[in-house]
Amino acid sequence: MSIKFEELEVGQAIGSLEFLLTRDSLVRYAGASGDFNPIHYRDDIAAAVGLPGVLAHGMLTMGAAVQVAVNWVGDSGRIADYQVRFTKPVVVDPIEGAVLTVAGKIGAIDGESRTVRVDLAATFNETAVLGKAQAVVRF
Repeated sequence: MSIKFEELEVGQAIGSLEFLLTRDSLVRYAGASGDFNPIHYRDDIAAAVGLPGVLAHGMLTMGAAVQVAVNWVGDSGRIADYQVRFTKPVVVDPIEGAVLTVAGKIGAIDGESRTVRVDLAATFNETAVLGKAQAVVRF
């Protein structure tokens, strides 16, 4: 797919994805990132600190969400900036896991710099888990 910058419109949907996060996903991410905080794999520790259950790593959630923009543009090197606010946790059930749903749309277009701001909506159980999730794509 070849994207024509001149044909893009604010509000245009760019795609969506669903990610099934499992306890196995969390263990793999912990190994890759070095984040072995036990709230990401031990129910007893999560409960002891007042959490509703084992949580997905925030950076795992953030990394999954930007994939919508990467898939749309076709090259992760074209992501010039990416920022989010963490608003709610993603609780990963030991049996069912957790489904993270992400949808993207064009939030702004800058013709001078030839960049597009992609607004990403990331939800878990119909609740937003990332706020102001925005990726700037360079054309």
